[in-house]
Amino acid sequence: MTRFLFLLLSVFMANVIYAGTITGTITDEKGNPLPYASVSLKGSSRGANANSSGKYSMELAPGQHTLVCQFVGYTRTEKVITVTDAPQTVDFILTIQGLTLDEVIIKKGEDPAYEIIRQAIKKRSFYNNQVDSFTVQVYIKGLLRSRGLPKKVFGQKIERAPNDGLDSAGRGILYLSESITNVSYVKPDKVKMEVVSTRESGGNGFGLSFPFFINFYQNNVNVFDNNVNPRGFISPIADGALNYYRYKYEGFFIEDGKTVNTIRVTPRRKNEPLFSGTIQIVEDEWRIHSLDLLTTKDYQLELIDTLRVSQLHALVEDDVWKTKNQVTYVAIKRLGIDVAGNFVNVYSDYNINPAFGKKYFGKILMRYDTASNKRDTNYWNAARPVALEPEEVKDYLFKDSVAKATRDSMSSRRVLDSLQRNQGKVKIKDFLWSSGGFGRTKFGKKVSVRYHLNALLRELEYNTVEGVSVNVEQQFGIIPKKGRYTYNVDWQTRYGFSNTHLNMWGGLTIVDRKGGQFNRQSLSFSGGKRVSQFNRDNPIDALTNEVYTLFFKRNFMKLYENWFGQVSFYKQLDNGLRFRAQVLYEDRLPVENTTDFSFFRREGTFLPNHPKDLAGIPFDRNQAFVAGISVSWQPGQRYIQYPTYKMPLGSKMPTFELEYNKGIPNIFNSDADFDKWKVSVTDKMNFKLKGELQYRVSVGGFFNSRRVDIPDLQHFNGNQTFYNLKYLNSFQLAPYYRYSNAEPFYALAHVEHHFNGLLTNKIPLINRLKWNLVVGSNAFYVNNNSYYVEAFAGLENILKLFRVDFVNAYQPGLGTKFGVRVGFGGLLGGRFARN
Repeated sequence: MTRFLFLLLSVFMANVIYAGTITGTITDEKGNPLPYASVSLKGSSRGANANSSGKYSMELAPGQHTLVCQFVGYTRTEKVITVTDAPQTVDFILTIQGLTLDEVIIKKGEDPAYEIIRQAIKKRSFYNNQVDSFTVQVYIKGLLRSRGLPKKVFGQKIERAPNDGLDSAGRGILYLSESITNVSYVKPDKVKMEVVSTRESGGNGFGLSFPFFINFYQNNVNVFDNNVNPRGFISPIADGALNYYRYKYEGFFIEDGKTVNTIRVTPRRKNEPLFSGTIQIVEDEWRIHSLDLLTTKDYQLELIDTLRVSQLHALVEDDVWKTKNQVTYVAIKRLGIDVAGNFVNVYSDYNINPAFGKKYFGKILMRYDTASNKRDTNYWNAARPVALEPEEVKDYLFKDSVAKATRDSMSSRRVLDSLQRNQGKVKIKDFLWSSGGFGRTKFGKKVSVRYHLNALLRELEYNTVEGVSVNVEQQFGIIPKKGRYTYNVDWQTRYGFSNTHLNMWGGLTIVDRKGGQFNRQSLSFSGGKRVSQFNRDNPIDALTNEVYTLFFKRNFMKLYENWFGQVSFYKQLDNGLRFRAQVLYEDRLPVENTTDFSFFRREGTFLPNHPKDLAGIPFDRNQAFVAGISVSWQPGQRYIQYPTYKMPLGSKMPTFELEYNKGIPNIFNSDADFDKWKVSVTDKMNFKLKGELQYRVSVGGFFNSRRVDIPDLQHFNGNQTFYNLKYLNSFQLAPYYRYSNAEPFYALAHVEHHFNGLLTNKIPLINRLKWNLVVGSNAFYVNNNSYYVEAFAGLENILKLFRVDFVNAYQPGLGTKFGVRVGFGGLLGGRFARN
């Protein structure tokens, strides 16, 4: 048995040692390289792809082999070669496919391409569901290249790292990574990915390892997880594609005895998520042979200017054809920043009849092998199917050596002193006005200490209670190199010049780092004397209140002072569960207006600091001891399993939240005596072409309301200003405190649908501006005398940032009210909205 194993191993090693290296260049007839052309071993799934210079390399065992070279739009070429242990060069020259137009019959003036597309549409579902399961290995190479960087953007100098690898004009490789991932799939949605190896230039990270399966057999084509367009894109062979595209028959060619039709695809109109280019369909089988499709910002492409997808399909088993290689090209040029790149996917070793165990698929979507980012150069030279460019080899060598030197010397005194010096000079504007404030870190071998001061002039506030108030907000951080805890200290000092009150409070937060970024816990202690809004959700911010107070003589912010002490514990688990528990003691002090200054003195006076709508509820000095918990959970979480931690990815399920607060009497003379609860459900549902629905629905109330003071009431977030940010957590035209209550039950709902261009792309001018329609409604119900309903329609994605809503509201006693609200919304602005 031992001799047999030795003989088997010897044969295997002989094949490895004496394998021949085949290299070559793939060009067209004029000598131009054909980037990412495919070279495969006939009769197998083995092969390689050329790089962007048309060069390829592959290892073959000795013997006679047939190489097949393919490139979209060119005639397939085969060469029979004899492989020895000596390297040899095999070049390919491909010719543009000669398309035949003979025997084309035009019926009733219709281009024959339309009948071919109709047949392909009929077979679309068959090919999309042809196999129930499969496995495949995917090689991915991602490359982003800078073609130029400006010196400044919006007047701000672009700071570049000294060893970024770019030349003086900002040209060079920005990002380079490779990975090999094994993918397992069972329909409809079971997926498991195992990253065998990954490499990132200049880093010890995990690179880009997610395979991009761009499936044109689906009606809605998902590109980069719909990040370049939330609606997705309409496939040229989607069920309703003839309503969106024009087709032109360009001819056919014969390959392996089968007729392959080439069809030119053109969008019927702009501002729809569509492609242009060519798609090749096999006659009678009506499947995709290959495609080369392009879309631009004229067709609802967001963030980037150009997206091009090239695919070549190949026979993997019986009559099953799958994507063999795919190249996705991207380009963007904005504000002087010029970046282009491509993502090459090579699919090999398909198995369409895998046998999976019952527990094979679980909650881990992607798992990284513990050695995935530790493979050496020899491994990659043998494993990668796409040869590196000389510039890519140089980028790996340079950035990897810089990264290694940095890691090796990170704790040296020289590096620590360098980090200390590179923090820049101390500038007065950092203390007074800089958006980043003033910050410094003392780097040490064992412990680093961080200090930050918010810019003083930015922290100036004005309100009718304090007048002008000066706020000094400081943060200290203690970060040990080893150990599981970090320590953060907040210290805030506030002085009102009109009421001459000094308030000061501080807090200590201990963060447990052991669980990693997505599984951590913290313990916080805070106390002192502070100024708070009656509504703890802070429905109006300080700057907005200042503007309305000084210019319009309207003081919306309602305040009280309190001596307080608080202990809070927070736990975040990688299964999507978040838990917070806290105990709060407040000695609450009423305050009154002490100034009536405004720039424009209109008739009338400021309203009292005590909310007008709560005039019947007195607010005297009182004490409250309140214990509370909140739990948030999104079921169905899936994860990426890194070697040392898990990262949650979310799920298609809603997020559930539970809040419970109890006012406990007689502890530290507490007057509070109540039990307050709230249950909420939130979700975002992407309907692709039909837009995205977002909602938050809540119910709550008081089990017990024996003693409830104004800060403990259930407040609904109103809005009496011209703009809004809390779309799924506010009422756009409601007063701030009119509906505050301590009732046993209430219900509220926020619903809005973002059409993402579904309707506005058919309206001239607006479709060119890429403004999108959003509609929705906000409502709450307490009882027959206390309820509120508003409906709105708006336009968002204005300059990618802004949103304007036209709102109509009804409330008992006040009737109907109309208003306009401005806020953030759209591709970029939606990230600033606080829901």
